[in-house]
Amino acid sequence: MKVKILLFGQITDITGDNAIVLEGIDDTDSMVSTLHQMFPALANATYLIAVNKKIISGNTLLTDNCTVALLPPFSGG
Repeated sequence: MKVKILLFGQITDITGDNAIVLEGIDDTDSMVSTLHQMFPALANATYLIAVNKKIISGNTLLTDNCTVALLPPFSGG
């Protein structure tokens, strides 16, 4: 199963990229764990997770070819 992860703001500074594709990820908890192993500094970052354009607030099952976004805090303007 492939999951596309879109990255924004300070998260792109940590990862050095604006998108990552991971395989073999079943849910958002395992995705976060994998990302923290790949990019330890990400564990200290604050962000929301959106799955297929909907912000989630707990472990969520992922489907093949779904899109996940890691959204850093928004600032006013």
